[in-house]
Amino acid sequence: LSAETLLRDFRFRQVTDRTAIFGLAGSPIGHSVSPAMHNAACAATGVDAVYLPLPSADADDFLQFATALGVSGASVTIPHKVRLFERADEVEGEARQIGAINTLKRQGQRWIGMNSDLAGFLNPIDARGISLAGTRLASLGAGGAARSVAIGARARGASVTVYARDIERARPVAALANGHASLLPPAPGSWDVLVNCTPIGMHPNADASPLPLSADDRLVSAPSNQPPAHRLVYDLIYNPVETRLLRAARAAGYDTIGGLDMLVEQAIEQFRWWTGIRPDPAPMRAAAIARLSEFRDR
Repeated sequence: LSAETLLRDFRFRQVTDRTAIFGLAGSPIGHSVSPAMHNAACAATGVDAVYLPLPSADADDFLQFATALGVSGASVTIPHKVRLFERADEVEGEARQIGAINTLKRQGQRWIGMNSDLAGFLNPIDARGISLAGTRLASLGAGGAARSVAIGARARGASVTVYARDIERARPVAALANGHASLLPPAPGSWDVLVNCTPIGMHPNADASPLPLSADDRLVSAPSNQPPAHRLVYDLIYNPVETRLLRAARAAGYDTIGGLDMLVEQAIEQFRWWTGIRPDPAPMRAAAIARLSEFRDR
């Protein structure tokens, strides 16, 4: 880390022996924007804490280090989400259904886990006043994020179909929503709301799309019977901030939500759970965008 990074992002001169330590557990984590977002939240709220990248070989490696250093809480990313779910002394909320955690906090000698991905997924939808009730929701991919999407969509009254290259992987995810499993891609006109939970279209392969596009780069989908307030394309990719899929969906008349909205919202929920304070999203979003621009410029 450069001296400039230590001073600007990690507020090195403000760190004392009373400063609480939070961090990101996973591997690899060099391209994560979580340190930028959470340190921006600490600065904006005045919370005496610092958030560090904590690369760890496995769950035991992280827990030994975190216990020795007195870490107060951590975000959890791949490949530790399931193993730390199993190692937590207690798991709260929807994390039990999801079968994985993305957040830990210490209470005395105990580690408590939760998953903020569900709130991260739903909050941007709610903020736009979009109703999922009665919609046909197509979820692309069958990974961990798709599990949160399935649970959240079911809670909002959507009929869920999970699409994957391997239908056997899609079946248990679809079961979380009492939904259906199918092979990629969904047929045009078969959905009202589409959520991309795959990495297709992520930097550096930003020209890719998880769905076929027309010659003029529009999303190929027959007109939906749903009113515009129920028609949505949501891409969980946040780098780039606007994917090719989102541009194509907007050109076809759909409302769109990008992955940066979910990323910020799930981080806000983590920060609130750790500190009891809900931070302003604006500094966190600005910090994430600045960090993402550094990756693209390399």
